[in-house]
This record gives sequence, C-alpha cells and structure tokens, in this order.
Amino acid sequence: MKDNKALKWFFGGLALLVLPLVLQYFGNAWVRIADLALLYVMLALGLNIVVGYAGLLDLGYVAFYAVGAYMFGLMASPHLGETFEWFNAMFPNGMHTSIWLVIPLGVLLAACTGVLLGLPVLRLRGDYLAIVTLGFGEIIRIFINNLDQPVNITNGPKGIGQIDSVKIFGLDLARRQEIFGFDISSVTLYYYLFLTLVLITILICYRLQDSRIGRAWMAIREDEIAAKAMGINVRNMKLLAFGMGASFGGVAGSMFGAFQGFVSPESFSLMESIMIVAMVVLGGLGHIPGVILGAVLLSALPEVLRYVAGPLQEMTGGRLDASILRQLLIALAMIVIMLLRPRGLWPTPEHGKNLPRPS
Repeated sequence: MKDNKALKWFFGGLALLVLPLVLQYFGNAWVRIADLALLYVMLALGLNIVVGYAGLLDLGYVAFYAVGAYMFGLMASPHLGETFEWFNAMFPNGMHTSIWLVIPLGVLLAACTGVLLGLPVLRLRGDYLAIVTLGFGEIIRIFINNLDQPVNITNGPKGIGQIDSVKIFGLDLARRQEIFGFDISSVTLYYYLFLTLVLITILICYRLQDSRIGRAWMAIREDEIAAKAMGINVRNMKLLAFGMGASFGGVAGSMFGAFQGFVSPESFSLMESIMIVAMVVLGGLGHIPGVILGAVLLSALPEVLRYVAGPLQEMTGGRLDASILRQLLIALAMIVIMLLRPRGLWPTPEHGKNLPRPS
C-alpha cells in the first residue's frame, strides 16, 4: 500500500513538472491559463482557512489580493519615482525590490489588513458578516480607483505599469531560457515558481488543519458557544483566521503583479471575490484536495468554454454575445454540480458519522 501511494505521488509530481512543457507546444496561452489557475489555487486555499476552517463567510477576499498586487506594483515600478521628487532622489534607479523581500512584506501587509477587517466584525455571523466583508472589498477597490488625487499614489483607473519581473538568483523569469536543450518560455518559468508557492501553501494548510489552532477553528465553525465554553479564545482565533487567510492572498497578489507587469482596479472586482468563494464551496468546504479541484475547474473552465461559445454564437447568427454565452454555460454547470453534489465535488469525510451503531 505504501509503495502504491509513493508511486502515485511520484507520477503525480512528474505530471505537474511536465505539464507546462507539453502545453507550450500548443501555445503559451494554455500555459498562461495554468499559471493563473495556480494563483487561484493559492487564493482559494487562503479563503478556505477563513470560510472552510473557521466558518466565517468572507465576500471581500479579493481586497487582500489587491493589497499584495499594488504593494509589489509600487515597490517594483517607476511610478513613485515619477510622482515624488524626494522618492526619486532616494532611489534614482528605482527600488527594484527583490522577491525575497516582496513575499514576506506581502504576507505581513495582507495579514495586518485581514486583522483590521476582523476587528470590527467579530460579533457578526452569517449573512451580516458576508455583507460587511463584501463592503470592505468594494471600499478597497474604490479607494484604489480614486487614490490618484490630490496625491497620485495608485494612478487611479489607469493602473500601474512597467512592473519588474521576478528575478531568482539572477534568473529573469520574463526572458526565455534554454535549459538542457529545451526552450523554456517565460510563462513556463512562472509556472514553476507558482507551483512551488502552491506546494508550500498546501503544506502550511495541512499543518494548520492538524494543529490545535485548526481544531479550534473547526470547533468555532461547528458551534461558537460550545467552543467558548471549552475555553477557546474565540476572538483571537477569528482574528488569526482572517490574518492567516489574508496572507496567502497578499502573496498571490504580488505574484500576479509580477506576472502581468500591470495592475489596475478592474482586476479586483466583486466578481473575483464571488468566484473565489465559489471555488471553495464547489470543491468542498474545508477539504484541501476539493478546494484545489474547485479552483482549477473554475479558473480553467471560462477559457475552455471559449471554444464552445464561439460555435454557439455562429449558430445564432451572432445575435448572442460570446462572453454572455460563456457566463451562462458556467452558471448552468455550477447549478448542475451543486444539485448533484450539494456538499461539493470532493467534500471532506464526515468523521464518525458513518460508523456502524453498536447493536
């Protein structure tokens, strides 16, 4: 049994390593889809801590994604130097912040933002919590969209461009590389970086799940009053859930900024938050493999459906817009899945509930 399990892990890991090399022969667009899917996996795993483990419905998670993206955009672009003379005097050649500094800063800044969100909503639950977090996400987006006057910090709706690519040990991920005779594109190099970060995220999530903190979160999710009676500090545990979940969003946002080379408020709309929540719910609340499956499906499905929506649009003589058809097909697929699998595609096993009763 152990040998079979080891073989499965080996072939699974090998498939993940070979996947971008195969996809790039069909075009870099497919590798780019895989890259974005990995970023969404990281976001979904972060939100799973808040929603799946602690049972706190957060509809403003995209705010932490935006915080990480804009943090990297400001630290790795010429925008601040062009706006402020004193900044240009301090960094005449730009900051060009290293990834080894960006990731810890992204974790810290997003975690602090998560705690700030958690402080005023500690007494709220369910629908009320969802509405407040939804408002928080929209406030952050509107704030970023309007922070170009009177002092231009975020460049408003124009966004921030010319963002540096990631450089690791002198290797620029924005340039094609030739390794052992293989031509490796930029999007493939980013794939391996994102895959490494996702694996680290999965490891942290599993360790949290099996820790005392994870069990405390799940106790709060099942019955907050009983958890408080058992001596769990509900206030601190909720704040920790918001902070830990947000930190993964901050890292994913900084990587998104580096990958795109451009960030704008349009990338952090309410629809993004809803899609991330849908990934967690569709895959299986609180179950890491299920959340990963939901994130991969919902991030890749819109791109795959482009090849279905196009022929359908032609069949209607162009009367229906292809983008609307894609949204319709995605919505129908989600409805069918939730009707057939109400607990998600890959739900967490119910410990103890399926045990036979003693006669």
